[in-house]
Amino acid sequence: MSGRQAGRCAGPQRGHARRGRAIRCPGHPCGGTVLGVFDSQTLGPGFELSSEHLLIQRTVREFIEAEMAPVVGDYLEHDAFPEAVVRGLADIGVMGLPFPEEYGGSGAGMVAFALALEEIARVSPSVAAIVFAHSSPATLIFLNGTEEQKREWLVQLAEGRIVGAIGLTEPSGGSDAGAVRTKASWDGTSWILNGSKTFITNAGTPMSGVAVVAATTELESGSGLSSFIIPADAPGFETGEPLHKIGWRAADTREIFLRDCRLSPTSLLGKPGEGLRQMLTAVTYGRVCVAAIASGLARACFEQGRGYARERVAFGRPIADNQGVAFKLVDVAVGLAAARLLTYRAAALVDGGQPFRAEASMAKLHATETAFEAARQAIQIHGAYGISREQPVSWLLGEAKVLEIVEGTSEIQRMLLARLLGISE
Repeated sequence: MSGRQAGRCAGPQRGHARRGRAIRCPGHPCGGTVLGVFDSQTLGPGFELSSEHLLIQRTVREFIEAEMAPVVGDYLEHDAFPEAVVRGLADIGVMGLPFPEEYGGSGAGMVAFALALEEIARVSPSVAAIVFAHSSPATLIFLNGTEEQKREWLVQLAEGRIVGAIGLTEPSGGSDAGAVRTKASWDGTSWILNGSKTFITNAGTPMSGVAVVAATTELESGSGLSSFIIPADAPGFETGEPLHKIGWRAADTREIFLRDCRLSPTSLLGKPGEGLRQMLTAVTYGRVCVAAIASGLARACFEQGRGYARERVAFGRPIADNQGVAFKLVDVAVGLAAARLLTYRAAALVDGGQPFRAEASMAKLHATETAFEAARQAIQIHGAYGISREQPVSWLLGEAKVLEIVEGTSEIQRMLLARLLGISE
């Protein structure tokens, strides 16, 4: 990735050379191919990437190419948690990118974290999902925790010594966060939790250390939903068998069972009754992360589809020369460019301390639907090879479908945006 200021390329002019099928522009910031649209120092007006952003992006990319790409297929094939990869990402600081240095992070912010997630997702959305899911409990503790809670848990999470989980979704539903049935009662000395959660990522891995779980409380001081920090070794905290999914196959996903799970008074995050606000805020942050993952996945689809279309010869010429194929890739590229702009717009608002709820939903909605369509078209371009499990592109449709579901379905995003935009009550 070039560190020079990106400019506009007017196409093959004097001094530009045509090499093979791609127009390349030696010495020009665009990089000479369509990847210049996605690999420039600027994402658009007001979205200049700093030297720190570029360094983080390059560091993550080099790690992925050297350490993750050669092995991640085995983890996907066996639905296995990639512990060595996750520890490697922790070693280069990925797990703590959004969090302050005083709590074990780097203070790089949400734009940097989104760049890292996009890079990881280009090779494995499943691994990106592990990192994103880990950031949710860390975000809850950072935004709502006491100094003691941050020192005890956020530092470990940001440094990547443990991975964390967030427990909101239950067997009876997920999008209706206010309908949680897990109960928390106070017996005078301890909190006692009973209930279950499902589709919880990072709860049962060898690195799992903590979960932040939502439960209903009925107290004079605060009724409603409350959040609790639960150590993975807490008595009464149990996990089920891994759930097998069509995507995110390397991301360990299980049920959580709370059976008279006894917790200390300091396990309560914030005040009783504040849990709904806390969880919805964490989900909003998560939508920016999912949009970044979806952008990386869509980019992988574009790159694989373009590469195959330029190499596959039918009726005497590359299939990329057929408009029916070329236009599919153009549509994917346009959707991807828009998805990235929406994603980094939302991330920049986070870093600037500005409201970003609508922007997060827009980014999540567009990026995930773009990713699903990109995966569908990439498989279509590959033809019969696209449905062979030996081809990396065959895995991407399932990965993309998961992204349309998590952190609120596309329908939830449209419903929320209709309210935020003043369209409906």
